[in-house]
Amino acid sequence: MGASTRSGAGPPGEGAAGVGAAHEKAAAPSAFRLLAPGWPVIWLFAGYPLWWALGLGPFAFWVFAVPMAAGLLRRHRERGLRLPPGFGLWALFLLWAAAGMALIGMVPDGALPGSGGVLGALVRLGHYLALTVLLLYIGNTGRDELSDARIARALGWLFLATTAGGLLGMAAPNFGFTSPLEALLPGAVASDSYVQALIHPSSSQVMDDVLGYETARPKAPWPYTNTWGNMLSLLLPWLAAGWILTGRGRGGWRRWAGLAAVAVSLLPIVHSLNRALWVGLALTAVFALVQLVRSGRVAAALAGVLAVTGLCVALAASPLMDLVSERIANPHSDDGRAATSWAAVDAAAQSPVLGWGTTRDMLGSSDSIAIGTSPECPGCGNHTIGNNGQFWLTLISNGWVGTGLFLGFFAAAAWRHRGERDAVGSAALLSVLLLFWYMFFYVALTAPLAVTMTGIALLWRRAPGAVAATAAGGVAR
Repeated sequence: MGASTRSGAGPPGEGAAGVGAAHEKAAAPSAFRLLAPGWPVIWLFAGYPLWWALGLGPFAFWVFAVPMAAGLLRRHRERGLRLPPGFGLWALFLLWAAAGMALIGMVPDGALPGSGGVLGALVRLGHYLALTVLLLYIGNTGRDELSDARIARALGWLFLATTAGGLLGMAAPNFGFTSPLEALLPGAVASDSYVQALIHPSSSQVMDDVLGYETARPKAPWPYTNTWGNMLSLLLPWLAAGWILTGRGRGGWRRWAGLAAVAVSLLPIVHSLNRALWVGLALTAVFALVQLVRSGRVAAALAGVLAVTGLCVALAASPLMDLVSERIANPHSDDGRAATSWAAVDAAAQSPVLGWGTTRDMLGSSDSIAIGTSPECPGCGNHTIGNNGQFWLTLISNGWVGTGLFLGFFAAAAWRHRGERDAVGSAALLSVLLLFWYMFFYVALTAPLAVTMTGIALLWRRAPGAVAATAAGGVAR
């Protein structure tokens, strides 16, 4: 696809802090209005703790997709829409996901008959569509209207809220309350375990099968501990770009607040017992050091190495290291993850083109097809195929072809913008790259994939590459 001129986009380089000072000044008069340009994005991310408390959770992305879609329609009528490079891959993936639902009534070998359903597939497709709207809305909103700095600060604020939620999970592991949405739903619906995870605000997942005794793994303001870890990792670069690496003066307090939040976040990070998160943070540190070297900031890179080394030494000398060692010695979920992962590969081999439309439950357990869930052992077997990572989810739901379309869109974006070096560009690029690590362990829908889509949108509008749409049909040239 060809490139077009960027509506409202400024020069790619914004300095080491990457906060787009010129654009921020242009947006300053409206920055404090509740309905300033780009308000749905800021309200969505900065206000997420409130939406979580109301019971909206992941469905907040649907709610705010409505005003975003209205804004896109208005822009389409006035000026036409722009599409990001490679959008055809994503559009094909959406069509693939819809077409695959025709196979929901079929049962692949190794799956429990009757498992899976149209409702789950429709909800998942709704999430994908809402995030598509988010991508197009940010990409079509000029940086003079919705600056990179405002988005980075909103995501940084969400990091602070996630850290606070982690501390809450440690201090009050049994904290929870009935959300307004939960109170409005019929009892039979609200009591479903999956629905409960989405609409019932609680501070932690209390589990006794990780270390062999009852442990509280923080999750607020997210549905699961794994989502909490995924989000904390994805939001950390945005905290750095929007808070820690800001200029001096009025915004100087953000730097100290951001640094304090990073230091405090180590407590819930360790107590989450999320090994994939720990490795993801190590990968983030390596990426940051590489970016500093690429930018010619060798002294800053050396200082970063010393800081990380000091942090590791402090962790090793603290009581937290005992918890880390204990978690490494108790890989309780490895067998189950391996079994469901192989089940996803096997299911995709039976339907490599379209997949099966949605997830399925395993027939039996990782030990035997005869061992399944029962009143005596509700945790035995019948684990959901595809709920242990975005890669496995797309594999069983959309087949190898659909998975290729999904990953191809993000891989192409990462390759296209691999030259980004400033803070915002690096945060956006890392939001895409981390998907390829966490997809084997965490399901990206909905919030983690929203951060990745935001990263792609910012990369797209910061550099030439978006294509103009025709005023009549919105078809990319």
